[in-house]
Amino acid sequence: MAKYLVIVESPAKVKTIKKFLGSNYDVQASNGHVRDFPKSQFGIDVENDFEPKYITIRGKGELLAGLRKAAKKADKIFLATDPDREGEAISWHLMQALKEDPKKMRRITFNEITKTAVKNSIKQPRELDMNLVDAQQARRMLDRMVGYSISPLLWAKVKRGLSAGRVQSVALRIICDREEEINSFIPEEYWSLDGAFKIHGEKKPLQAKFYGTDKKLPIHNKAEMDEILKKLENAEYQVTEVKKGERIKNAPLPFTTSTLQQEAAKTLNFSTQKTMRLAQQLYEGIDIKGNGTVGIITYLRTDSTRISQEADEAARAYIGEQYGESYVEEGGKAVKKDQKIQDAHEAIRPTDISRTPAMLKESLSRDQFRLYQLIWKRFTASRMAPARYETTSVKIGAGEYTFTVAASKVVFDGFMSVYVQDDDNKKGNVLSQSLEKGMELELLELKSEQHFTQPPAHYTEASLVKALEEQGIGRPSTYAPTITTIISRRYVSKEQKNLYMTELGEVVNNIMKQAFPSIVDVHFTAMMEGLLDCVEAGTVQWKTVVRNFYPDLKKDVDAAEQELEKVDIQDEVTDVVCDLCGRNMVIKYGPHGRFLACPGFPDCRNTKPYYEKIGVACPKCGRDVVLKKTQKGRKYYGCEDNPECDFMSWQKPSDKKCPVCGSYMVEKGNKLVCSQETCGYVEQKTKQED
Repeated sequence: MAKYLVIVESPAKVKTIKKFLGSNYDVQASNGHVRDFPKSQFGIDVENDFEPKYITIRGKGELLAGLRKAAKKADKIFLATDPDREGEAISWHLMQALKEDPKKMRRITFNEITKTAVKNSIKQPRELDMNLVDAQQARRMLDRMVGYSISPLLWAKVKRGLSAGRVQSVALRIICDREEEINSFIPEEYWSLDGAFKIHGEKKPLQAKFYGTDKKLPIHNKAEMDEILKKLENAEYQVTEVKKGERIKNAPLPFTTSTLQQEAAKTLNFSTQKTMRLAQQLYEGIDIKGNGTVGIITYLRTDSTRISQEADEAARAYIGEQYGESYVEEGGKAVKKDQKIQDAHEAIRPTDISRTPAMLKESLSRDQFRLYQLIWKRFTASRMAPARYETTSVKIGAGEYTFTVAASKVVFDGFMSVYVQDDDNKKGNVLSQSLEKGMELELLELKSEQHFTQPPAHYTEASLVKALEEQGIGRPSTYAPTITTIISRRYVSKEQKNLYMTELGEVVNNIMKQAFPSIVDVHFTAMMEGLLDCVEAGTVQWKTVVRNFYPDLKKDVDAAEQELEKVDIQDEVTDVVCDLCGRNMVIKYGPHGRFLACPGFPDCRNTKPYYEKIGVACPKCGRDVVLKKTQKGRKYYGCEDNPECDFMSWQKPSDKKCPVCGSYMVEKGNKLVCSQETCGYVEQKTKQED
């Protein structure tokens, strides 16, 4: 009997796949990559046309020896690593490392770890796709060039231990740009006006919003509001239009990696890293009572929303049976093709739609269950009919002005019987059926309210993933590690769900913008991703990409070494005296920023937090305001007498008082703004203040 060796990436898959195949199949795991660039050197021979130098990863020698031994005994070797660029590259590295006859080795892929999918893949082995391998090899080399060229420069100019990455630097730039936008945002005043009207014979009043005249009229300040209220003093209120209609809300598309990360962050409060870890477990196999170990979702790294015909038919049959034929989506779903989409994979979906979350609850951990339920519901909903709403819009005439009110009610819930997003939960107005054109209404109350425009929101992991995807930066497999890296390096801090720049992140971002503008340029990075896609498609040679990229990078690095000034982190002596030995303490730079340390180290190891005075008196107690940082590195301004004085501001306070209300002013870009939102006073900063 012939002997076969199947090599997968993860040991978690071994047990699952072994169960599907006969006793003449030996299933073993490579534990991910087996070869990579050496850590101690560049690993790319620039003089020899950018030939990569690969070595066996430390600690993988014994594992490789075991795989070679098993390979020698096998008549055929199936390389069953993950079905993406990286998986293809791992298979190629395994082929090189096993040193067996290439004719003996074949590549197989499966999008889901089920008996049918695995057995079908064995029947359809193929050659290695070198275009995929080359695309991954080019990405790895570009990342290596950036990391190993720029990181030593950051060590020399700022501090050891810093790093720059091709994608992480752009992600950092995006967060920094948003932070600058927020800090320089000047709130603008606006007003709203709501009316409550009594309908004859009805107990509940009708709530309507001020619209304007024949076009929408914004209300900028109290004076404009007072003028409108004056004109409305003796107005008669009459229904001038009642328009009925129907609105359709289409079902959402099934999940891609990006949309799964975003939705899991919003609804389950999972980090991108946690979502990917749990999805990996669901893909690799869960021990289901009565079934053994089986993969319950398809491959988790994809940017396609395509679904196989077999899965589509199974879903429609299930929906028709469980919910009724009226709930089944008519026809196929038109999917917008995007040049960026690598359409080799399906969307993320359950491997068997009849395996409901309730059936698997006992076999899954709480978080696994919650994620599986989200994936199952989204996929099921994607094959269902749209929800239908009956809409009513009403216009109320009031002299020269108009008030409007709109309402909608669900007449057919469609996909919403399974999957409801946040915006589907919003309850609209319920309008009285007795409303008719020409009906007189009695005004009960006019409620005017002052508002101020809000700055853009800080990025969360979910919104950053969305921004990276929209701008074509990175690919499904890179989102989670990119975010994890910038947080672990303390360039960015995560508080609640929001991402904030740290002082260290600002320093690194400023150096990257100054010395390597193309590396942190969003469009340039997106263009590089496009080139890697061309390598995958076989229309561009991978070495062409590398040859064109490296000389410009080298030129920028050489120029930066000469021109960039070292960030001054010398030990600055302060007037703070060490409590233990009496020496004047000095300012040191650590992973969390600056701190005070005794210059007598190592004899004296005393340290204290360092707070930089900004030359402004505390508005509450008159002591100095100092620049502080939260535990996670986010900057803020507080009183040096804390905790006795609780003054705190995220914006830099000024020593100027607001001439309107007397509150302290804060700096926002080149303007000073009153710290009291309800005041809204703004003035230009003088040159002295700059």
